[in-house]
Amino acid sequence: MVSQYPTVLVTGAAGFIGAAVAEALMARGQPVIGIDSMNDYYQVSLKEARRDRLVARFGNLFTFHTLDFADMEATQAALAPHDFGLIVHLGAQAGVRYSLENPQAYVASNLAGHVNMLEIARARQVGHMVYASSSSVYGGNEKLPFAVEDRADHPVSLYAATKKADELMSETYAHLFRIPLTGLRFFTVYGPWGRPDMAMWKFTERMLSGRPIDVYNHGEMQRDFTYIDDIVGGVLACLDRPPVDDGREKAGGSVKPHALYNIGNNRSERLMRLIEVLEDACGVKAELNLLPMQPGDVPATYANIDALTRDTGYAPTTPIEIGVPRFVEWYRGYLDV
Repeated sequence: MVSQYPTVLVTGAAGFIGAAVAEALMARGQPVIGIDSMNDYYQVSLKEARRDRLVARFGNLFTFHTLDFADMEATQAALAPHDFGLIVHLGAQAGVRYSLENPQAYVASNLAGHVNMLEIARARQVGHMVYASSSSVYGGNEKLPFAVEDRADHPVSLYAATKKADELMSETYAHLFRIPLTGLRFFTVYGPWGRPDMAMWKFTERMLSGRPIDVYNHGEMQRDFTYIDDIVGGVLACLDRPPVDDGREKAGGSVKPHALYNIGNNRSERLMRLIEVLEDACGVKAELNLLPMQPGDVPATYANIDALTRDTGYAPTTPIEIGVPRFVEWYRGYLDV
C-alpha cells in the first residue's frame, strides 16, 4: 500500500520528542527516515530502546541511520538513496546546564547542524521543514506569559543563544530560497520515554530510591510542563500546515514563509506543586535539598499559545495531575522499580 503522505525525514529520531513524533507519523501511515547520532549525553540504552520499539512496531515504514547531521558529507551520503518531501528537525544538543561545560557540542549540533538541515531542505526542495526551537530563547523576560512577538535577544545560556540563532538562520533561508519553515519553541516537555537529564526523571529517580531531590531557587520556580502527547499533536498539526509564501505576516512576525510558535500547556505550574503531584504518584514524601538558582536557568516559563491555537487548532488537554502519574507508571515499568 502506497502512503497518501510523503516520506518524512526526522532528525533526533531516537530522542524523546523525535521518537514520539516518528511514532505518530508512522501510525497514520507515513514512512519515516530517522537519523540520530546516538551520542552519550545520556544513556544510549534508552535511545536504543526507543528506536527498537519503532522498528518492532512499524517494520519497513521506518528506516534508521546512526548519523551525526553536523557532518554534512556523511549526512548527504546516507540520505542519497532516499526520497523525502518533509523534514521534522528535532535533533540537537539539549540541556541548559551542559552548555556551560561543553559549548563546542552546541556549536556543532545546533549551529552547523541546523545549517546542514537547511541546506538539505533547500537541495531537496522539501515542502516544509518544522524545527525545534526552545522557550529558553526568552531568557530572563519577566512579562508572562511569553508571546512569540516578545523580544528574545537576551539569552542567559549558550543553549538558548543557539536556538535563537537557528530561528535567525531559518528566516534567512525562508527569505533567500522561499523554503516553508516553522520553528517551535518547546516548553518543558515530559512524559513516558522522557529524558533522564530533566527534573521529572531526576525527581522520580531520587524519590523512589529514598534520596533528597535538588530544588533550585529554593523552590521559587514555575514551568509550563507540557505532556508529550500534546506536543506531538502540535508538531503534526504544524507539519500539515506549511506557512504560505503570500507576503502576509506570520506568527512570530516574518513576512516570509516562516512561522514561529510557542508550544506549551498554557499553564505555568509552581515547582512545589509538581513535587506534590509526584509525591502522590510515587507514594513517598520528597526530601528537599533547597539550592540557589543555577547559572543559565530562568525562574519562570509560561507559554502564550494563542497563535498556534489560531492557526492549527492546537489545544493541550493534559494537566500535570494526569501526565505525571502516567510518567511515573512508565518509569516504574521501564526500570522495573
